[in-house]
Amino acid sequence: MTRAAALALALVVAALLGAADGAAVQAQNPKLFGTVGPEFEISFRDGQGDRVTKLEPGTYDIQVRDLSDFHTFHLEGPGVDERTEVEFTGTVNWTVTFKDGNYSYRCDPHPTLGDKFVVGTPPATSPPPASPAITAKTKLLLTAGPRQVITLKTAAGKAVKSMKLGTYTVTVRDRGSDHNAHIVAPGYNRKTGPLAFKGTQTWKVALKRTGTLRFLCDPHAAFGMRGSAKIVR
Repeated sequence: MTRAAALALALVVAALLGAADGAAVQAQNPKLFGTVGPEFEISFRDGQGDRVTKLEPGTYDIQVRDLSDFHTFHLEGPGVDERTEVEFTGTVNWTVTFKDGNYSYRCDPHPTLGDKFVVGTPPATSPPPASPAITAKTKLLLTAGPRQVITLKTAAGKAVKSMKLGTYTVTVRDRGSDHNAHIVAPGYNRKTGPLAFKGTQTWKVALKRTGTLRFLCDPHAAFGMRGSAKIVR
């Protein structure tokens, strides 16, 4: 092989290697960044620092910083269900593939702490049917604490969203010396106390008028320890 031919071959090989390297760089997954805590704050941003509202379908590398032991970062949607645990603090890395659809990120103990985003063109869907209202035969459990979480659930563990008129038996568990459990509804208002109280009580909650039942921890309602259920006939 002549020197000129060898030089030409070397240039061709170098060009091919350079193209391969460039393809490898282009093949890197886009990066996204999630953060929850340390207070009542959550974010999901792209590599430019902008809030994620719409993405193209594809595979992404996601870094999540969970800065609180009473929050989670839960990413959910078609084909994706990733979360940190409540007591975990630190950084995790996920590689997920998004497809056309609606997605959300939230804190599980504080579901109002979160947001939604769209990937591609979501298929048209009908809203899910509303859960039927529970009746007064359903025994309920109201739990406040020990962390900054308050829940109202059935004995089967389902969150209460809608209640029919009637008198309910509610087991109230106040599990934090800096929390209380407080129910407010039309014609009803009761709370545990004093604030340092920790223990279990059984309340008869009479719902005689339609409206809204609210349950909350008074000192921490502004920080997410609150919820509500509709009262219907």
